[in-house]
Amino acid sequence: MQFCFIKKSFLKYLAQTSPTPPMYHFVHGKGIYLIDKRGKKYIDLISGIAVNNIGHGNKAVKKAITKQVKHFSHQMVYGEYVISPQVKLAKELAKHLPSQLQSFYFLNSGSEAVEGAIKLAKKYTGKSKIVAMRNAYHGSTSGALSLMSNEHYSAPFKPLLPNIYFAEFNVPDSIALIDKSTAAVFVEPIQAESGYLPASKEFLQALKTKCTETGTLLIFDEIQSGMGRTGKLFAFEHYNIVPDVLLLAKALGGGMPISAFISSPKIMESLKDNPILGHITTFGGHPVSCAAARATVKQITHKIDLNVIDDKEKLFREHLVHPKIKGITGKGLMLAIQLDSFEEVERTMVRCFERGLIIDWFLYNSEALRISPPLIITEKQIVEVCSIILESLEEG
Repeated sequence: MQFCFIKKSFLKYLAQTSPTPPMYHFVHGKGIYLIDKRGKKYIDLISGIAVNNIGHGNKAVKKAITKQVKHFSHQMVYGEYVISPQVKLAKELAKHLPSQLQSFYFLNSGSEAVEGAIKLAKKYTGKSKIVAMRNAYHGSTSGALSLMSNEHYSAPFKPLLPNIYFAEFNVPDSIALIDKSTAAVFVEPIQAESGYLPASKEFLQALKTKCTETGTLLIFDEIQSGMGRTGKLFAFEHYNIVPDVLLLAKALGGGMPISAFISSPKIMESLKDNPILGHITTFGGHPVSCAAARATVKQITHKIDLNVIDDKEKLFREHLVHPKIKGITGKGLMLAIQLDSFEEVERTMVRCFERGLIIDWFLYNSEALRISPPLIITEKQIVEVCSIILESLEEG
């Protein structure tokens, strides 16, 4: 009765983002599983959309959160006070990043990191033109939405930011529109909501060269691809290219809200003056989130063997063979199963859920199923997941 009441209250009091929310109701999470009120376990194959890379209920993260709360939960956070959890997180991340990426601005969400990077690029370069990729997804705030070419999602909210241009992803010739008036180029090394499409080395190298020639900042959005999901801590490591600005969020906090835009001290210094406090935030870099994020980084770099992510990808590809599967795109543990139609995707999602598997689709590719499980998923669990997906495809 209590849970029925909660669902009614959910519909009554919570703003809805779709006409028919599935209203799954879980009360506990552990490892790769979410558990409902009856105690039934569901394998979380989407990790809250690439958030729970280290799984649900990680003990080290919970310990870090509890320890920090005992000290304090909030101070003014945006760079004027010395806040130890921020400093420790920055130092931990800096160990794993190249010398060009050693200055950190922490925020709350991926969209905020994108917004901060837009301002940083304009302030540092003194230019306003921005180039983004067609079918990219960078967030839902107005600035982030301006970088998305898909009119279905942006048209109702116009006017958006001016002077935004769109290049074709993985088409080197299309970057000719980048010129000396361009402040920044935003690109995802693996384009997420199009169905996990990796950039080619040729394309990213052409982008890097063009940006260097024109004095344009190259900004990598690794909000989904970062934190080990591709088998490297950061996807840019696969390409031997270092961006001028790196964006992180989602898995960074181990389930807590935190994001970052990261650059060199020289570039970041442009936010110091004219005006002072060029970018501020009330809760960005929250001490509790920073403590959780530091624990998360340590878990990923010390407790998870990223070298086996490729093997886990191969296992998914080997076992997911079916006439209804038209192909699999992606890299590491961010994969997309291509089907014939959204109707087939929707049916498969329902059937998987009935069998204890949570799976989802993509904003720009409604004919594909999303695979982005916690990195801790075992080979045995992968085989189980694949069996459930195939059974669900077979049914009907």
